[in-house]
Amino acid sequence: MKLLIIEDDITLNRLLAGHLQSLGYEVLSASGGAEGLELAEKAKPALVILDIMMPGMDGWQVCRRLRTTSTVPILMLTAKGAQEDVLQGLELGADDYLKKPFDLRELELRIEAILRRSGAGAMRDQKNVFDDGILRIDLERRQVVRRGQAVHLTPTEFRLLSYLMRQRGRVVPHQELLTEVWGPEYVQDTANLSVYVRYLREKLEIVPGEPRYICTEWGVGYRFDTLSGGSPDGLPGPAHT
Repeated sequence: MKLLIIEDDITLNRLLAGHLQSLGYEVLSASGGAEGLELAEKAKPALVILDIMMPGMDGWQVCRRLRTTSTVPILMLTAKGAQEDVLQGLELGADDYLKKPFDLRELELRIEAILRRSGAGAMRDQKNVFDDGILRIDLERRQVVRRGQAVHLTPTEFRLLSYLMRQRGRVVPHQELLTEVWGPEYVQDTANLSVYVRYLREKLEIVPGEPRYICTEWGVGYRFDTLSGGSPDGLPGPAHT
């Protein structure tokens, strides 16, 4: 489930992005209105978290522009909490309004409520939970259970598994995984990626050398396979990653 944050306070922007990513959301961030509109057009997020008080193009203008082309749900964030400001936001097409400072748990609940109303909540549940009777992964609760036993994953292992699972069924290229999980400066570190894939297989697979969940597309990347009995592909070495 993809969310877009449009917030000019970089510290708050990063705080919100990190927290929402820990809940299993895919998060895009913009620090200004024009950048946010461009990202909204390209990425088609399920929800936009929009700050009002921004220099240049403020949140009111962004909301008005979004509503000319999109029905994407909008949650407005602002230090302004007067009734007339709330009404203005709702009249422009915002779906909800949260006054700063706010509790992160309240933000979570408002996002979940908006997504349920928009019909995106069911899609999010499907993408965030995998259960084939042997392995259960719940990204929102950060729970991984294999044959009834809890599996401990390091933060990096969980980020890698989360990204693969959200892209389930698709071969994710090595460079994309390295950028999303470790950062763009690690884009050539395929040996490190291979090591972490091996760690995950040792913890999740029935037979690590014959993976059924995290499968290799030789020379391209990895795929989280939702079909039981995925074809064995051996353990990848650095020469193939």
